[in-house]
Amino acid sequence: MTDVVDAATRSRMMSGIRGKNTKPELTVRKYLHQHGFRFRLHVRHLPGVPDLFLPKYRTVIFVHGCFWHQHDGCKDATKPMSHAEFWQKKLATNVERDANVIAALSADGWRAIVIWECEINEDKLAQLASQLRGLDALT
Repeated sequence: MTDVVDAATRSRMMSGIRGKNTKPELTVRKYLHQHGFRFRLHVRHLPGVPDLFLPKYRTVIFVHGCFWHQHDGCKDATKPMSHAEFWQKKLATNVERDANVIAALSADGWRAIVIWECEINEDKLAQLASQLRGLDALT
């Protein structure tokens, strides 16, 4: 199957995909901030450069896009049909890297929470806030 747009157009489209400050990430940040949580963003000294860094809770949060991080069982975690071999390798590498990052963080004593783009809603965010408050009680 061939691409429906030319290479230059596809390149321009792909370069517009952001890695940070995405709408799902901004939604999570806004909710947590409104509920009294303070955090730092994209801390580079930790493996994987977490989206949110909450040192008080010794916790990091990743807001993952379902496509790029291949959310298991999600309708948005599709595999492109054009250049299938490239995409299979690319997405498998992302999943493997995510697992390695979480293992490294855990080995260093950090809690890593992954929030999937498709799951972001008021209930899920309230559950996250409650989970973080529970961690506060432990410290």
